[in-house]
Amino acid sequence: MVRMRPPLLLTAALLALWTVALVTGDYTYTDTHQDRADDSNTGGHRDTQSDSGIDVPPKEFLPETQTDTYDQHPDTNPDSHPNSHPDVHEHPDSHRISSGLMQCGEYSNEVLPNGQCRVTATLPQLQRQHCPDMFRCTDEVSYWLQENQERKQQLQDLQETISQLQEELRSHRHRIKVLELQGEERNNVNESLEERFRVLELQYAEADSLLHTHSSILFDLQTQVRNLTMTVERVKRNPGCMINIVRTSPLLSAQEALHPEVQHVRNCPIDCASLYYNGVYRSGVYTVVPSLSSHPVEVYCDMDTEGGGWTVFQRRQDGKVNFNRGWQDYKEGFGELRSEYWLGNEHIHHLSTQGDYSLRIDLEDWTHHHKHAFYQSFSIEDEENHYRLHVSGYSGTVEDSFSWYHDKQDFSTPDTGDICAEISHAGWWYHQCFYANLNGVYYKGGRYSSKAKTLLGPDGVVWYSWKDSDYYSLRKTSMMIRPRTFRPRLSP
Repeated sequence: MVRMRPPLLLTAALLALWTVALVTGDYTYTDTHQDRADDSNTGGHRDTQSDSGIDVPPKEFLPETQTDTYDQHPDTNPDSHPNSHPDVHEHPDSHRISSGLMQCGEYSNEVLPNGQCRVTATLPQLQRQHCPDMFRCTDEVSYWLQENQERKQQLQDLQETISQLQEELRSHRHRIKVLELQGEERNNVNESLEERFRVLELQYAEADSLLHTHSSILFDLQTQVRNLTMTVERVKRNPGCMINIVRTSPLLSAQEALHPEVQHVRNCPIDCASLYYNGVYRSGVYTVVPSLSSHPVEVYCDMDTEGGGWTVFQRRQDGKVNFNRGWQDYKEGFGELRSEYWLGNEHIHHLSTQGDYSLRIDLEDWTHHHKHAFYQSFSIEDEENHYRLHVSGYSGTVEDSFSWYHDKQDFSTPDTGDICAEISHAGWWYHQCFYANLNGVYYKGGRYSSKAKTLLGPDGVVWYSWKDSDYYSLRKTSMMIRPRTFRPRLSP
């Protein structure tokens, strides 16, 4: 400890006693001073005592109950302390200093061997005070933590509600879309009904026209029956007399203008073009009577392609009909008019030679590409001349593989001894052997090989220039004719 000057020692002692008095509230302290010589005799140091005579224990040994010890001179008047304890005995060489229990602690005194008095004051243990600010802060933190947790839960509930609302919104949008589609379907149904009504009106008009035509045909047939009956009677009466019945009708003026070189002997449609001029504009199967034939024949009329009026005499589309047939079948015809068929060489001869006719050939491959070839002039001769072909005047969207090689060739079938017909398994106008063979074997998928067991050469539905190959078989073909002077009606 550093030595202090006497006035400073006194000041420190008084401050210490004043502090004790403030704590206890009642304590009065009287101090006796030692000579400065004593200080000098000690060499400036004392054991466990300050310059004022108060023992100061080390801080690490102080108990929770704080005890302050003061040294007092023996001549200090013990009665001067108002709160001295009555039971404390005096030291033989000093006045009595009393000690007693106080409100805030207790104190005592004793005389030391060196003649000094030691006053010991025990301060009460301070009660631990609750820190309002600290605990209020803790409470507020706890409160806000709880509030934060509640807000998180509310936020989670809100997110779930939003998800539900979004799902309901998607559901409502889907429902609206369904309703819109249903509305469009209703509109389409209404439009379909209107279109159907228009089609029915057109069909009614065509049926009415056909009814009128058929009535005229029936009337004409009845007249012919009467005339034939009269002719038979006359022949019976005079066998050497042959009568040619030639009768014209004002109803045939349009047909006579269409074919001025033909003198009509009956009021019948001679082809699909004459049906078209009589008001039939719908494709289908109809009965016609070629002017050079006395027999009616059913034909399929194409009223849609390039203005209509076409009489179809050949069609391939699915391979359901076998075209490997003999001469008689090709002469009379075979197949189904609404599917695959050959009309018959005799009928084709009568149709194509009653006027100037053009030919159209439509082709389609297995990738649904469509092309056509058009020939300005077409006809075939009669059976006596082997239904020889006459075709010329090419134009179209596919390179010609027909007229330049097959024109003026006779028709042949496998049973006529023609080697090309036998190899190709069909009837056609062969010429060593073909560049076009639309009546050949139907190969699904188009590609076929010459390495088949019974195949001596190409025999498919071939149009050579389509793929520059004899080994590609087409998917669809059709051959149809109409008068060269045909003109379609103008659209209303």
